[in-house]
Amino acid sequence: MLIKAIDIKEQTMRLTDFKALTFDCYGTLIDWESGMVEGLKPLTARVDRGLSRDDILEAHARHESSQQAWTPTKRYSALLAIVYKRLAEEWGVSSSLEECAAYGRSVKDWPAFPDSADALQYLKKHFKLVILSNVDNESFAGSNERLGVEFDAIYTAEDVGSYKPSDRNFDYMLDKLKAHGVEKQDILHTAESMFHDHVPGKRHGLASCWIYRRHDKDGFGATMNPGNLPDVNFRFNSMADLVKAHQQALRD
Repeated sequence: MLIKAIDIKEQTMRLTDFKALTFDCYGTLIDWESGMVEGLKPLTARVDRGLSRDDILEAHARHESSQQAWTPTKRYSALLAIVYKRLAEEWGVSSSLEECAAYGRSVKDWPAFPDSADALQYLKKHFKLVILSNVDNESFAGSNERLGVEFDAIYTAEDVGSYKPSDRNFDYMLDKLKAHGVEKQDILHTAESMFHDHVPGKRHGLASCWIYRRHDKDGFGATMNPGNLPDVNFRFNSMADLVKAHQQALRD
């Protein structure tokens, strides 16, 4: 069934109340699911049983989350190479070291959602824009070119030495933003992933904006099931919808 059992928290806050939007990138701004499926084609083409798109994404989520927990300091590109190897083993096909490494390098090729760049250009006029992402710096640099905006701060798993949903990543971001004069109450954490972002964000008392990219799909795709879903303060199906809501808030 589609994920609909979640409430928008009753609140009086407005989108215009915030100074900074802190973004997850992959799944929110970058279409990582399409990037994963495309990058895994050399492997999935050799699997002798039918794999649906969600079969692929859910297996990827399991191995990625497990590997991030076991090796939290490993660079994301190297971690993805291990995920590729684990998937090959699960699906009973061979994989070479170079093939695994090539998948790890594929993040720069993952496409942006069609509305991301324009939305970010608009939002840059009204907010500080910050990235908090489970990625390495080199991989994000490739994605940043696709997004076409200069972020005010970029905090990666490589910087922190751990992967979301670890509290360390949010503690790091909040500590660094405070030095920029941005307090917790100034932040709207904007993300697709319940598992990586909204559950730990709620633990940290962050206001939340759910970009529900999978609103027309079943399940959680490339992210783990978070269990109980937290309330969110704002919910939109796209970045374009967030922009429209902000424009309306300015008119009200």
